[in-house]
Amino acid sequence: MKTVGFQPAEPLAVWTLTDGRAGIENQALGLAEALARRTPIRLTTKRVQLRTPWRWLPAGLIPTPRQALAIGADAIEPPWPDIVIGCGRASIPFTMAMRGWSRGRTLVVQLQDPRENPREFDLVIPPVHDGLEGPNVLSIVGACHRVSPDKLDEAALDHPAALEDLKRPRLAVLIGGKSKRQDIGAKRAREISDLLANVKRETDGSLLVTLSRRTSEAAKVQFRNLLAPHCALFYDGDGVNPYFAMLGAADHIFVTADSVNMATEAAATGKPIHVLAVDGPGGKLDLFHTSLVRRGCARPFTGRLESWIYPPLLETDRAAASVLSVWAARARAG
Repeated sequence: MKTVGFQPAEPLAVWTLTDGRAGIENQALGLAEALARRTPIRLTTKRVQLRTPWRWLPAGLIPTPRQALAIGADAIEPPWPDIVIGCGRASIPFTMAMRGWSRGRTLVVQLQDPRENPREFDLVIPPVHDGLEGPNVLSIVGACHRVSPDKLDEAALDHPAALEDLKRPRLAVLIGGKSKRQDIGAKRAREISDLLANVKRETDGSLLVTLSRRTSEAAKVQFRNLLAPHCALFYDGDGVNPYFAMLGAADHIFVTADSVNMATEAAATGKPIHVLAVDGPGGKLDLFHTSLVRRGCARPFTGRLESWIYPPLLETDRAAASVLSVWAARARAG
């Protein structure tokens, strides 16, 4: 276990605070797990939602968010944690209030751009492509995530099929879907299927494909009909999710261009990332993908399989080290 210079006498109490959506919660859990690789923690997962009409208001206009919790949300009450990690819009009214509730004893960490003044939090960790700046802002490439060598090894052991025994090169394909500006329509799904089937024929390797909750039904039909017959593994939501096992077994990783999370997770493996074009303008995502290309992690896929190496992108670990440095400085001071 890696450690920091200042070690607490007891495990740190850490909360993750999200709305429970997998893509949001996994960012907070990823940072918490990275903290746990450096110092002992006691992790509590909190899932929150506000009742109507409070959920429609800006976070700064909700004076008593604990009284506005929706039915089924987790209670937000003392004892307060040493560190709270918020992610997503639903978490912001609670993380903004946490310093007051805890009388400054809780270190408040907010992931992503909260769209509020960063001074409302102790540490804000947004993606670089959001362009947020401030003395307590730590920008990272992509997003925090749960990928680590131990997790990939564990997933490979737990998966019912021995993916390491499949013929090489093993080509892991991470397919997303609808986002704010982008999507994968039926035509694009056919084009992606044709590209990947051709790579399979040319390399005589193994295709391992997973679809996302965001993949539209129209796209799923195309992938099932045109891509699945070429796959050694095709996952569309039934059975054990092979996502981490696929990342561990892969020689190459293909990622659709709509997702920051999937590309960042792939970059943590140090394996070549081939970015598959999707429908719609990338906007800020283009800046993110450009940063991955400049770091040698990824290249746009044009039909020819290339190999290269690069140092794994370990931004979640960098963020965890910063969180513990801030916490340690505060503990020494007071």
